[in-house]
Amino acid sequence: MRPKIICHMVTSIDGKLHPSRFTVPAAGVDAARLRKHYDEVSARFGAQGWMCGRVTMQEISKGKARTVTGPGITSREPFVGDRRERDLAVAIDPHGKVHYGQDSLLGDHAVAVLSEAVSDAYLAELREDGVSYVFAGPDGRDLAKAMDALGETFGVETLLLEGARPSTAPS
Repeated sequence: MRPKIICHMVTSIDGKLHPSRFTVPAAGVDAARLRKHYDEVSARFGAQGWMCGRVTMQEISKGKARTVTGPGITSREPFVGDRRERDLAVAIDPHGKVHYGQDSLLGDHAVAVLSEAVSDAYLAELREDGVSYVFAGPDGRDLAKAMDALGETFGVETLLLEGARPSTAPS
């Protein structure tokens, strides 16, 4: 079953999307309190995870590309790492450009949504990192297929679509 997607975003008044580029709050307004309010609202949705695009996820993950020893992965079936009951941190990354280095992002289990055209070596890297993945068709544009796979594979009923993670903003 395809999860319900709730668009839960924050931006600055001048339209900058990433918290590191936000304009400072007005005099007397506590930026930490604003971030806390966002997180409190987020918790009310009861989602089992959040998702964002490749650029935002790259800024969060900060992983490095590397060569993985051993054979690549030729199967284009979903892979499930060790979720350990964590919420999901889903990256829409059709071309496989995000490098994770671990399976956890902000305490949540990393899941990549990929095109079937990503390299076998990239899939091997994700498996070595413990990052789960599903596919969005040959070119990565079949998001309905990807959402079906997320629902079926992970049992998620609700995901938040986020354009910025305020908790990643510098203090």
